Amino acid sequence: MAHNDFGSALILLLLILDPFGNLPFFIAIMRQLPKQRRLPVALREIGIAYVVLLAFMWGGQGFLRIMGLSQPALEVAGGVILLLVAIKMIFSTTSEIFGGSDGKEPMVFPLAVPLLAGPSALATVLLLTSRQPGQMWTWVAALSAAIAITGGLLLMAETLLKWVGDSVMRAGEKLMGLILTAIAVNMLLGGLRTYFMH
Repeated sequence: MAHNDFGSALILLLLILDPFGNLPFFIAIMRQLPKQRRLPVALREIGIAYVVLLAFMWGGQGFLRIMGLSQPALEVAGGVILLLVAIKMIFSTTSEIFGGSDGKEPMVFPLAVPLLAGPSALATVLLLTSRQPGQMWTWVAALSAAIAITGGLLLMAETLLKWVGDSVMRAGEKLMGLILTAIAVNMLLGGLRTYFMH
């Protein structure tokens, strides 16, 4: 059971982190930096995003209790956010979602937050831990794996773009958007069903 949960959480987190959709934006920012600064900056920003998501994962339960938020409310809100992200993935380019860069070296914004640790990613880790808090280490492992895969793909950004081409990358992002739409609708319906059954 835990293995299935790990796999489904990993796929969901990878869809949310959207490494393929973020590649063009990541490349655009990195190209404005001196070559010797690109790797340290990229690693730093990926690390910051990981720490932010991890903190939200560990502190999520306390946050929900303080705010008095119920599980169904979080599921519905998470579903709505994921649905909006999915629609943007299907109909927009990444640069349109996150805006342009002013050429300065990024520090937290916009690479770590909101490109990686955006509202949808924060809502997703919060939702995972609130649904099954007893499986915290499964969620931490899934998040760690998702960040490692995303980080690896982003560090190989220019090479990947040369290999597959921009049009294939865009098509991949649209497909990820469609899968995420189905997950979002399922989450939304699950939250509404739980709410009305109670």
